[in-house]
Amino acid sequence: MDVHNVPEGIRHPWQEAPEAGTVVEVAPGILWARLPLPMRLDHVNVFVLDDGPHWTVIDTGLNWTGCREAWEALLAGPLAGKPVGRVIVTHHHPDHIGLAGWFADQGAAIWATRVAWLFGRMLTLDRHDRPTDRHMDFRRRAGMPHDLLAAYAAEKPFNFADCVAPIPLGFNAIDEGDEIAIGGRRWRVRIGHGHAPHHATLWTPDGLALAGDQIIPGISSNISVYPTEPDADPLGDWLESCRRLHGLAEGGELVLPGHKLPFHGVRFRLTQLIENHDEALGRIEEVLASGPMTAAEAFPAIFKRKIGDADYGLALGEAVAHMNHLLKQGRVSRQEDKNGALIYALASS
Repeated sequence: MDVHNVPEGIRHPWQEAPEAGTVVEVAPGILWARLPLPMRLDHVNVFVLDDGPHWTVIDTGLNWTGCREAWEALLAGPLAGKPVGRVIVTHHHPDHIGLAGWFADQGAAIWATRVAWLFGRMLTLDRHDRPTDRHMDFRRRAGMPHDLLAAYAAEKPFNFADCVAPIPLGFNAIDEGDEIAIGGRRWRVRIGHGHAPHHATLWTPDGLALAGDQIIPGISSNISVYPTEPDADPLGDWLESCRRLHGLAEGGELVLPGHKLPFHGVRFRLTQLIENHDEALGRIEEVLASGPMTAAEAFPAIFKRKIGDADYGLALGEAVAHMNHLLKQGRVSRQEDKNGALIYALASS
């Protein structure tokens, strides 16, 4: 594959995803399958590499009936004849690590960054019937309206363990710069941050990139702040990662992403991702010129569309991420109002 002679822009070699229970060979020895998800983003891509006596699987889907049934159809169909011997998890989010333990119970070794494994292990132990005081305080400080906050207080929150199989005690750690032999190729590990801490991507000299959620076409990965670390700057981490990966990419790689379709045009896409957030930050500053506001009140400037109830939590975390980044850069100031909400203003005002 000549990674230097692919036109700038996004190009999809395949216009359709594989049907349930089937695979598409995207490169010699690399199979692409798609699993269903019970949410707005209704699928996750997984990649299966022919590793001689066994298969190596990249990401797993949720611990959910639909994903398990899809895997069972694959294992009885196009993957029949040899076991899954290794699972490499790109990051700790449930749709990527959810069935790692299920595969481990069948004899597969689990490979992941140490942070992804630790986050997964920790979150499977974290169960709540109602939002904790810390969860409530986070949303209050972000400016969630009182009626939505009251409704949230009465709901059972999302519990990671409800859709992730128990993560095994043992694993193999991977890190920045490591080389991993899979299916006759050498894959270099490059770590990204922002969407998830220590997100692994894998790259080959012949122009292949297993990108997980670090580089997705068509949609922007969610960049959120969470109650566990309310003053974090994941957007700063994300922008740094995009710029660094842009410099490492050859330009014509076939990118195998965690969602949507495989594509060429990685540097073009990384530039888009950077510009998308830079423009959102600029729009926030324009709106703040008219007066201070909470993170929740910045939704229209950031997303340019109405945010429904189903997306509100993710949108709130992303709005806080943008405000935290502006604060860290000294572009805004903040103070707490009498109701406990954080109010942001332009630093010069």
